[in-house]
Formats: sequence, C-alpha cells, structure tokens
Amino acid sequence: MGGAVRDELLGIPVTDRDWVVVGGNQQEMLVAGYKSVGKDFPVFLHPDTHEEYALARVERKTGPGYHGFVFDTASTVTLEEDLGRRDLTINAIAKDANGCLIDPWNGQHDLEHRVLRHVSEAFVEDPVRVLRVARFMARLANRGFTVAVETMELMQTMVANREVNNLVAERVWQEMHGALATDAPTVFFETLRQCGALAAVLPEIDALAGVPQVEKWHPEIDTFVHTMLVVTQAAQLSDKTTVRFAALCHDLGKATTPAEILPSHHGHEKRGSIVCDQLCRRLRVPGKFRELATLTARYHTHCHRAMELNPKTLVRIMKALDVKRKPERFDQFLTACIADAKGRLGFEDTDYPEADFLRSAANAFCAVDTASIARNTAEKSDIAEKIHAAQVNAMKQWLFTQRDRIDDPDTKQTLS
Repeated sequence: MGGAVRDELLGIPVTDRDWVVVGGNQQEMLVAGYKSVGKDFPVFLHPDTHEEYALARVERKTGPGYHGFVFDTASTVTLEEDLGRRDLTINAIAKDANGCLIDPWNGQHDLEHRVLRHVSEAFVEDPVRVLRVARFMARLANRGFTVAVETMELMQTMVANREVNNLVAERVWQEMHGALATDAPTVFFETLRQCGALAAVLPEIDALAGVPQVEKWHPEIDTFVHTMLVVTQAAQLSDKTTVRFAALCHDLGKATTPAEILPSHHGHEKRGSIVCDQLCRRLRVPGKFRELATLTARYHTHCHRAMELNPKTLVRIMKALDVKRKPERFDQFLTACIADAKGRLGFEDTDYPEADFLRSAANAFCAVDTASIARNTAEKSDIAEKIHAAQVNAMKQWLFTQRDRIDDPDTKQTLS
C-alpha cells in the first residue's frame, strides 16, 4: 500500500510495507493472532512478519486540526474508498497479493510526470498534509518532482483559513525531522514559505527572510538565503540530523537585530541562543537537538574567531561546550560551523582551519589531569579554582606552540 508501492515504482528500496484489510473487522484480526497497536483507528501487527495491517477506513471531519476526525472502519468500506482519503495521488496506489496495481486516482501518471497532486478536496481538512507535501518535496525534489498548481493553491487556502495554526507541536517536529534527513532538506522550508505556512509553523525561520547581512562576508545578503545555504552544506558534510538542525538554527538571532545597526548583527549569538531555546521548547524538540542547536547559535562566531581568542576565553568555550564529556557533540558543533563558513555565495570551497585549531585546543584542554589536581588539593573548596588555573596555563602553553598559525592571516577568517 501507499508508500511501499510508490517507492517500488520509483526504484527506491522498500524497507517497510503496510497492508489494508478489506471486509474484515477488529475481532477477526485479534482471533487470527494479530496484535492491536492503533490509537486513533484499528491497526494491527502481523504475528510473524510484524508488518502493519490496517482496516480499510473512511473519515469525516468533525473539528479543527489533526485530531478532528471520526473514522469508519466497517467491513463495507471498499479499497477505493480507503485510497480516496489519502493525501496525494502517488500515495493512493495499492498492489494486491497477486502483484496487480490498483490505481483509481491516477497516481502512476503523476509519478511518471513527477507531480505531487492531492487526491481530493478533502485534502484541506488535515493541516498535517501541508507539512507532508513539503517533506515529500524535500525527499523527491532531486528526482524532479514539483507541487501541482492546484495543490499549492489548496495549501495557500489552508494557510489563509488558519487551518495550519491547529498543528500540534509533535507533528511539526516529526515532519521537519523527516525532512532534515533527506538529501534536500531546504526544499521543505522553501515549500512551506511558498504556500505561506512557514510564518505560521516556524516563524523564527520565516523571520530571517529579508534581513540583510554585511555583503563582504555574505554576498547572498539575505539571512534566510544564507541559512538555506548553510543547511545545504550541513547536509553535504553530515548525515546527522542534529547537525542539520543546528545549521538551521545558528543565526536565528539575526531576525531580532535592532534595525538601526543593520546590516551588522552585534550580539546576535546570545539573542539567537534564546530564540533557539524557545523554538525547541515550543516544538518539544529532543534534548540532544536543542543542546547542540543552542550551543551552535551561541558560540559559532567564537569558532570563526578561534585563532583570535585568548587562553581564558578558549577555556571558557571548552567548558561551555563540555568537550571532555561530550566529544561527539563537540565534533558536530564544529561541523555546523564549517557549514556556516561554506554556506555563503562564492565561499563553498573555502578552507576552514579553525575547526582543526579548536580540535587541537580541545585536546590540550582535556589533557589536564583534573583528577590528580583534585586528589592533591587539601582544601576541597580550592579544587575548582586550581583546575581552572591549570587549564588556562595549559592553553597558554599550547597557544605558544601555535603562534605561527595564529600570525598567518591566510589561515584566519572573521564571520558574523
């Protein structure tokens, strides 16, 4: 059904299959050994394969939002009726046990012509479908897909009618996270902006559009454009969605810059970390995403200026990034900063020695034997101060060995 058939026809490896049961009921499924797992409507797991089997169903809109539906799973519901409630024609294709395709909504035609088209006018009843279209665009844009004009018009109508304002936080994050995992994650945000939904769903991202930056360092000027370039670079550098999300959020503070100081963005790092934290808490973003994103927003320009930092500042950054206990997160932070440096028109192939510089600094910081200092300090209240002094001293010694790199202007860049 649906996605499995779609991917098979597109030549995409199929990892999961789900089935629709026509003419059955819940009791029959349970007697046959299937395990019920559905919350809103009956879905069952096969006792052996654990594939999903759902009773054919139709739905009726009863209220606003994603949960404003009642479902009918009577044994009289036909397969064609079930397919008719799907979002897009390419997801409304079924295959029976004999391998025959059932395609009442011409999904194969739209697959062939690379079009995302709604099945029916009922599309407007579920705001999640706006997010799903954007996510499918991110997933399939590299295969030449576009959104049908009439479908985009429906999405714009849903925005105008404020239907998208009823989206629940968890579903927004779920669809956005899925888009971040694709090869073209920026298409998700660009599609939402095209239909006007970005301002309602992710106002912090939408607010970046039209915000100018210093042209010398940002030839693209527009901060939204820059952010999309950074996310693109992050997707090329890493398959980790944590890194891609950090890239998305790194410059949120620029939308809050006072107009009188534009195109400069002094202090946007601290402001951005606050905005990022607010966004993450509103969407209930998992902790590891929130932590990396807020740290990247707060300290990415420190990374860009790494070779200008004094020992005390370097130690403070190492502590803030918790490099000793969380080296993997530190590496992801550096990757996001590399993406930021490369995510500028004409700078895509620029070298970024600051990352290796900070990695080396982190090694010097972590080499301090804090356990030994703690053991050999009689007054326990002095331990923290002595460890800090040892770390600063270690950083001073390490910086002395790096003086040639620090004094070389060709190995440094200053970004904002």
